[in-house]
Amino acid sequence: MELEAIIKQFPQIGQTAEIKPLTSGFINRTYVVVSENPAAPDYILQRINHQVFRNIDLLMHNIETVTRHVYDKLKAAHTSDIDRKVLRFLPTTEGKIYYFDGEGYWRACLFIPHSKTLNAVTPETSYLVGLKFGEFESMLADVPEKLGEPIPDFHNMELRLRQLREAVTANPVGRLNEVRSIVDDIEKDAKEMCKAEELYRQGLLPKRICHCDTKVSNMLFDEETDEVLCVIDLDTVMPSFVFSDFGDFLRSAANPAPEDEPDLTKIRFNMEIFRAFAKGYLESAKSFLTPIEIDNLPYAATLFPYMQAVRFLADYINGDTYYQIRYETHNLVRTKAQYQLFREAVKAVPAMKAYIESIR
Repeated sequence: MELEAIIKQFPQIGQTAEIKPLTSGFINRTYVVVSENPAAPDYILQRINHQVFRNIDLLMHNIETVTRHVYDKLKAAHTSDIDRKVLRFLPTTEGKIYYFDGEGYWRACLFIPHSKTLNAVTPETSYLVGLKFGEFESMLADVPEKLGEPIPDFHNMELRLRQLREAVTANPVGRLNEVRSIVDDIEKDAKEMCKAEELYRQGLLPKRICHCDTKVSNMLFDEETDEVLCVIDLDTVMPSFVFSDFGDFLRSAANPAPEDEPDLTKIRFNMEIFRAFAKGYLESAKSFLTPIEIDNLPYAATLFPYMQAVRFLADYINGDTYYQIRYETHNLVRTKAQYQLFREAVKAVPAMKAYIESIR
């Protein structure tokens, strides 16, 4: 179906002057719809990748619930410029907030003008990311509706270890012998790394609504003042442990090397980034976090490189069936790099705990 015909399914969008592809973002196909009337807002039109997100009803229910809840809170607080502080999705002619054209699923939201994204990880941006994502979780701590998981078991460590063990048992392409020592090392920490699931079963650790894709580029900033406007890319918003938002950011942000760095001496855990992010996060989140959640934030920083090492290793043993690779041992190089980052984070745990204690 032509883009113009799809746009007509969202009656709030008037006459359009131009439709421009937007290049940022890897999962969904995205366009800026420029209104003919200069006084009218512009819009974002996006085709949702339903190969990644299979249950579009659930996905969009989550997003609508979250954005409506945040909007209501901002309105109650008499927040100025409210349409730049939260994403606003448009209803279709049928009243849904997505449209199925027979082949794909589409959604539209207001374009937030005079905004920008940042990619550079600095102590300053890390502090702002921590502050904003903590605020985001805090606003959603009292959402009355139940949210589902658009990607089931997305950050379930027990599942990831089970998948690794299944790969080891099957050894489908005969790679197990060369990685046996890494498998053994990973197994030594398996019980400790599954601590979150165990605490949850004991009723000691809650699940909360989390973003589950925390990074600098998933926030919009004012292009003139650099003020943080809002959190974007809400596809992975779901119930999870707060460790997801805390640990996943640090896995990439606190490591100055790429996630597939072959020279392990270049991999380290940057405590300056940790301190900046933790400071911002606890400033906005400690009002609702339990002591056990705060106690285990250093564990979260170790969990995510460990989890990613397990996932890369399982894929390598299985013959590289999930992650795209650029060369034959790419997943093995990724495994070693992430496992080294895990070891560096473990060494930093005493310093992380001391810092958390000093600001809690």
